[in-house]
Amino acid sequence: MVTAPPGTGKTTLVPPLVADAVARPVGAEAPRERTPRRVIVTQPRRVAARAAARRLAALLGEEVGVTVGYAVRGERRASARTRIEVVTAGLLLRRLQGDPELPGVAAVVLDEVHERSLESDLLLALLLDARAALREDLTVVAMSATPDLTRLPGLLGGVTAPAPVVEVPGVLYPLEEIWAPPPSGTSRLGPRGVPRQFLAHVA
Repeated sequence: MVTAPPGTGKTTLVPPLVADAVARPVGAEAPRERTPRRVIVTQPRRVAARAAARRLAALLGEEVGVTVGYAVRGERRASARTRIEVVTAGLLLRRLQGDPELPGVAAVVLDEVHERSLESDLLLALLLDARAALREDLTVVAMSATPDLTRLPGLLGGVTAPAPVVEVPGVLYPLEEIWAPPPSGTSRLGPRGVPRQFLAHVA
């Protein structure tokens, strides 16, 4: 489990680290696979999945669909070279129902795990079931700014050995407040919405 405040880089830094970790051979004799196994990253919404993929690809200096791709309902940008694929929880749930072994997938990163829904809860249950029965090698990472640390580590790791929790502290910077009341005669709302004079004052 990874917990960190918003804006600390969970979505952009953890998936590449996980992809790098699962690409390494377990032992010295273990050969590398010819086709690298993927890391699937779930996002609660389609807009978030596309945005996360674009940001990750931009950080690598690539186009979406090379190392980083995405798949949402009705749209997919990925290739044989894609190592990180950002998908919605619903799409991964359908894939898991179609083939519970998730062939070619080394790890699943559940981002924004605090955003509970029927799809996300069912996805977590089926992932843990598949890992217990079919894929002991499947890595499952849960990330959130506000996770349920009383239950999730036990679910992810088991009752006897709960999953480790990595807590990343946020950095607080000093904030200065400057009160600038609008000039007299300038109202915040006019008959046609916010007047241009007030917008200019705010700018």
